[in-house]
Amino acid sequence: MIRVRVLGRRGTQKQCASLPRRPCTGAVALGLVAAALLAPAASARGPATTDEPGSVVAAFAQRSYAPGQLAELRLWTAVPHVTGQFFRAGPERLRSSRDDVLGGVPAGPAFALTDAHAQRLTVPRGPSGLYFLQLTAPGGKLGYAPFVRRPARLGASRVAVVLPTNTWQAYNFRDVDGNGVGDTWYADPHYNGVDLTRPFLNRGVPPHYRGYDRGFLQWLAHTGKRPDVLADEDLERLSGEQLARDYDLVVFSGHDEYATPHLLDAVRRYRDLGGNLAFLSANDFFYRVVRRGHRLYRTGHWSDFGRSDASLIGAGYVGWFMNRYPNRPYVVTGAKLVPWLFRGTGLRNGDSFGTYGIEIDRKTGASPPGTVVLARIRNAFGPGKSAEMTYYTTPRGAKVFSGGAINFGGSADLPVVSRLLTNLWRHLSRP
Repeated sequence: MIRVRVLGRRGTQKQCASLPRRPCTGAVALGLVAAALLAPAASARGPATTDEPGSVVAAFAQRSYAPGQLAELRLWTAVPHVTGQFFRAGPERLRSSRDDVLGGVPAGPAFALTDAHAQRLTVPRGPSGLYFLQLTAPGGKLGYAPFVRRPARLGASRVAVVLPTNTWQAYNFRDVDGNGVGDTWYADPHYNGVDLTRPFLNRGVPPHYRGYDRGFLQWLAHTGKRPDVLADEDLERLSGEQLARDYDLVVFSGHDEYATPHLLDAVRRYRDLGGNLAFLSANDFFYRVVRRGHRLYRTGHWSDFGRSDASLIGAGYVGWFMNRYPNRPYVVTGAKLVPWLFRGTGLRNGDSFGTYGIEIDRKTGASPPGTVVLARIRNAFGPGKSAEMTYYTTPRGAKVFSGGAINFGGSADLPVVSRLLTNLWRHLSRP
């Protein structure tokens, strides 16, 4: 597999594995099951910057909508006779092993779209969550246009789940300007100003969704959880005081690497007011970004501005696996320190579970006083570079959990992790 050099987290060079291109083969019927049956076919190219053959390319003008709101859909390819159908991601039982398949359950009937470039569609009602418009056309053409369906009224649930919409677009290698290089700093370290309105590649599936996000969304649906699901930009409209008024728990379910000053200030203020937080990934709130219009600009690491990720999350960024270190199990170290988390799992100190890595965090000198390590992958990325799951409380009563590995939330389909998350949800959702 071809690899390219891109700028690493701390200004070093890192390898970025290429995204496989999968040509569409055979006819694709309407609906989820047909999409999952497409056979993958990898090619020996670098990171894909253009669409797979047979893709219906489209995106919504915004990344978050309220139920019943008119959403503007923009078709990027002229494909006749396109049919659309809304789906909600999470409740589906089928799990595809492909990165270009979005699973879900119908959130309304199929309907014909016009040939116009832009058209307005009514956002379906139902539980808050990640939704997508599935687009199909004759000849097996297929695509997805995902969006976050936020609640009609914030605080409808006392728990909010934030999806990493900023990071999804940062990892989007789509080449809009046609120079052969993806329009992201991960393809060109000199590139800035990621366009937040671009369709995703892989038929429209958010990058790394299958490994980092799908498992947790399915866990939410299958355990009957009905949180308010928000996009990063929804937090831009809220203060820490508003978050504290509306929510007892805020969960950052995926890899939320890119935080604006307002977002970081609001979450810190929420914590300082006693709000509970759960970070189910790693390398969260690492880059400082600003938004101008529909573009996101990097301005440096938050540590460059004297603000440590560990001082909020409990664990700070260690590094990435550099294509050298395999995923390994967590080993429990804090079963006696935080017994409520491990209740019913059968795990004791010294037991192991899951396989984790890719990017990791650990407790640092900036971690809040009293931060405890719940599980550890010793020397995960070499001597002294361990992954650590952490937990701390504050004098105001805030409870903060960090998964410590980028794919922890995505492993929610494992029975032991499902029980850990159930215990975590129950304990942290209480004020």
